[in-house]
Amino acid sequence: QVQLVESGGGLVQPGGSLRLSCAASRITFRLYTMAWYRQTPGKERELVAKITSVGSTNYADSVKGRFTISRDNAKNTVDLQMNTLKPEDTAVYYCNAKFYTDTWGQGTHVTVSS
Repeated sequence: QVQLVESGGGLVQPGGSLRLSCAASRITFRLYTMAWYRQTPGKERELVAKITSVGSTNYADSVKGRFTISRDNAKNTVDLQMNTLKPEDTAVYYCNAKFYTDTWGQGTHVTVSS
């Protein structure tokens, strides 16, 4: 069974940076499309960024130019570098692995507040 463990969340001031990391296990990692989603109370989970098995990336319009997704197939990790954070980036961030089916991590909280 695929396991995803996120880390790196926390409290940061507006304009600051955070780096989220997701470690995958029990997975042929290189075959999977990996993604980060986020969710706030009362709203649907939304795609933040994804990276395919061949390294193609997509970003939500709201994070383009500020967030960068990357993967390390040797370490089975996918990271999300978040810069110039805004209060509206506050959410629970979830790692997702997709290869025919979806697997989710437990989520990590990101709070952007002064």
